[in-house]
Amino acid sequence: MTCRRLVLPVLCLLLAVLGTAGQAQAVGYRYWSFWDRNSTADTADTWVYATQGPSTARPSDGDVQGFRFSVSEDSKDSAKPRGAADFATICAKTPAREGSKRVGLVLDFGTTADAPSGSTPPSPRTACALIDDDATTADALAAVAKPLRYDTNALLCAIAGYPTTGCGEPVADDRPKTSASPGTEAKSNPSEGKGNGDGGPSVGLLAGIAAVAALGAAATWQARRRRN
Repeated sequence: MTCRRLVLPVLCLLLAVLGTAGQAQAVGYRYWSFWDRNSTADTADTWVYATQGPSTARPSDGDVQGFRFSVSEDSKDSAKPRGAADFATICAKTPAREGSKRVGLVLDFGTTADAPSGSTPPSPRTACALIDDDATTADALAAVAKPLRYDTNALLCAIAGYPTTGCGEPVADDRPKTSASPGTEAKSNPSEGKGNGDGGPSVGLLAGIAAVAALGAAATWQARRRRN
């Protein structure tokens, strides 16, 4: 067996590993996330990711629900609505009415980092929806935040006309992530994630390349030893 026969497969493997380095980027999705404000006497108000969609959720009178437009991989890292307005503040000017319920809505259109190219997000705002007792959250949105836009699978794509295009599209994760906590913006940490912070290959990838290189060197030495 010649050196050429041993080394070429190793070099091919090395080139294949290097070729995938630029493709190892995580992907997030740009969409409106849906949240419930959890208010109890024992704990401070917290946002909880909703377990139902707005078309099936039926809030009660006095509930506060939120929507946040952002880019995230899933519900675990999704950014929460910003702001601390409670029901009493949001619906202070909307009196109760028999046969109806009042639902406070927090609408957070996200940051410029989350916005589609060429779009500027509106400022966050709140609204008090006065709707029928059996109405859904989608009905509440339709009452105070038109125009709404849905896709063919009933996915909520736009609130108050924002954004004008797109719906849950994948986004390469090469931008700073927004904060999952109200009122703050997260900064990217070069020491976290799969990359090394400057767009280069990860530590694990470099280790793999080193191992392949070592294998190539060993193959070369073995081939020369057999020839001699």
